[in-house]
Amino acid sequence: MPLKNMDRPPEQITTRLLSLDFYRGVTMFLLIAEFSRLFASMLAPELEGSVIYTIGQQFHHAEWEGLRFWDLIQPFFMFIVGVAMPLSFYKRIARGDSYNKVFKHALKRAFMLLLLGWALYCIDAGKIVFRFQNVLAQLSLTYFIAFLIMRKPVVVQLGLSVFLILIAEGLYRFFPIEGFNHAFIPGENFGAWFNILIAGQEDGGHWAMFNAIPTTAHTIWGVLAGRLLMGDQSNKKKMQILIVAGIIGLIIGYGLSPVTPIIKRISTSTFVFASAGWSVLALALCYWLIDIKKYQKGVLFFAIVGMNPLFIYLFAHVGGAHLIRTIVLPFSNAAFGWAGPLNAELILSSVVLFFLWYLCYWLYIKRILIKI
Repeated sequence: MPLKNMDRPPEQITTRLLSLDFYRGVTMFLLIAEFSRLFASMLAPELEGSVIYTIGQQFHHAEWEGLRFWDLIQPFFMFIVGVAMPLSFYKRIARGDSYNKVFKHALKRAFMLLLLGWALYCIDAGKIVFRFQNVLAQLSLTYFIAFLIMRKPVVVQLGLSVFLILIAEGLYRFFPIEGFNHAFIPGENFGAWFNILIAGQEDGGHWAMFNAIPTTAHTIWGVLAGRLLMGDQSNKKKMQILIVAGIIGLIIGYGLSPVTPIIKRISTSTFVFASAGWSVLALALCYWLIDIKKYQKGVLFFAIVGMNPLFIYLFAHVGGAHLIRTIVLPFSNAAFGWAGPLNAELILSSVVLFFLWYLCYWLYIKRILIKI
């Protein structure tokens, strides 16, 4: 691996990865699009059988087995965080921060992510509940583990990531408690038991809190990809490594799916590998188009959404999107009511999404970056 001394900032630190900004921005744009209810509008009963309905299905999670596009959004996000970690680490070291200071920052950030992720469930429930399936809560653990081993050799990072996946695979397959020893049946597996142990009840959608353990691989592999892109190899070599790594992930994930089904809700091993494969290939495509070929038209439109990812996610989640919708609704109905209920709803959702994007744009032009 090109970066053998993680305490010495490389010269490449001064070069910003526009491809990463774009990748993160697109991912966040899709997340706030969900809060605008645009994707829900695409599954209106009257659209069933249409192209819009078929596309809309890809923006909703698979009910259990299988892999839809929307199942990739959380892996994308966790992977992107990993890619950005070595860049952030080097910037802090370059400006004179000690490792201990950076470590304390990482610990604080992990704690805040955990707290915010947990608090979102409390807000939704209107009472204190102990649930940690939220992407922020899951990311708090994957981020901190990835940080702890970020300076270790590549083989150590790969080894730990695979070990965590195998731990989860073994627990699901060989968990001995009656009633929860059916590895891949909803509500009857180790993940369901763990949910009950922590929260006192199973999640209604069968989302497992334990997912943070196997999906730590996404963030660790993101760190390795970030180290690669900051290295001194040629762009051709970097692309080759990314493409090969992505294809290997897809081969393992889809190839082993007859043995271990691809299930996002409990993050099976095949899901982790397959989604990681797509995550790496998406990064490779962005890097090739934007940083190598310099096709940068339109990058800013999405990149500004990714500049305040935590803020816009929390704002939309805790009611910001609903507030905008409530304000816009009467004006939208007055202007587009003639188009019919379905079209008016699609237009309203699009307008809400625009205002969420514009909020990110306003923060960008004011140079306001909200971080933890």
